[in-house]
Amino acid sequence: MLNIILKVLLVALLLYVIVNLFRGLFSAFSNNPERLPMSHYIGRRVLFSVVVIVLVIIALSSGIIEPNPRPYP
Repeated sequence: MLNIILKVLLVALLLYVIVNLFRGLFSAFSNNPERLPMSHYIGRRVLFSVVVIVLVIIALSSGIIEPNPRPYP
């Protein structure tokens, strides 16, 4: 059960990373000074990418998820 919850959380975080990437893109092309700068969204993208990587490393090291086996002996 924890395995599925972790995978759903990782997918949700990755989708949030993609959303922030596109928000940064639209912020870069807009000339509206009242919008947040592009660096705000790109910074969030980097932060949540680091969170995803750390969660995957912790899950792999604790045995919650298993990597794919090697395709060759």
